Amino acid sequence: MRKGRNLQFAVCINNEGYEASLEFGKLYRVVADAQAEEHGYMTIIDESGEGYWYSAQRFFPVEIPTKLARALSTSI
Repeated sequence: MRKGRNLQFAVCINNEGYEASLEFGKLYRVVADAQAEEHGYMTIIDESGEGYWYSAQRFFPVEIPTKLARALSTSI
């Protein structure tokens, strides 16, 4: 993930063991969290609507246009 970006997103590419919390292929909001990144994790707003640490290897970071990111952020 690029540091300094407020609106970040990633696609789940591995939900094994977390099927109730993560959907394979779904776009998730990523919360910038330096502490999580130091340990190889990402803070993801999951299906519960809360932010939890998940292994960064479970996600593929994506860059989306700012207008789309803002629209998605207001609906999440």
